[in-house]
Amino acid sequence: MTKQKGVLVLLFSLPIFFMGCKNKGNEVHSDIDRSRSDTVDVYDFNALEPLLYTDAEKTHIVNFWAMWCAPCVKELPIIEAYAKNNPDTEILLVSLDFPADIESKLKPFLKKKGITSHVVLLDDPDANSWIDKIDPNWSGALPFTIIHNGKSRTFHERTFESLEDLENEINLTFNKK
Repeated sequence: MTKQKGVLVLLFSLPIFFMGCKNKGNEVHSDIDRSRSDTVDVYDFNALEPLLYTDAEKTHIVNFWAMWCAPCVKELPIIEAYAKNNPDTEILLVSLDFPADIESKLKPFLKKKGITSHVVLLDDPDANSWIDKIDPNWSGALPFTIIHNGKSRTFHERTFESLEDLENEINLTFNKK
């Protein structure tokens, strides 16, 4: 069996298609601006990549997800609860939904679910390339989470089942007791 990468390929055996690369002229910020929770910027991977790294000691969580992914939707409130309890943690939710759906589906979904963390949409057609750049061991399945700071980084190709589950992984990542 050949290992195929690509989110839709793995989950639905359909080819993955993104509708082109876009960065709508928005600046890329290394620290996430929480006051922009009502905006969803669209990035290609080159624009997103700097947001996946930091030199800071504070905790960063980057979660790749989509509205059509039931485990992702189940996990979002857990990430939001962690963010609420840990306001110094930087949370970035990277949606793999379609750019055409931002206004009609994604923003209403985020509002309905009470998602206040920073959300960006990754619109890059070369999934096999950027998946490998993030983590060569990532199959492309969702959800996928990076927990990191300037010293430690872990990758999680699974759903966090509870707040305690997420906290345990964060503690293991940074060897906290």
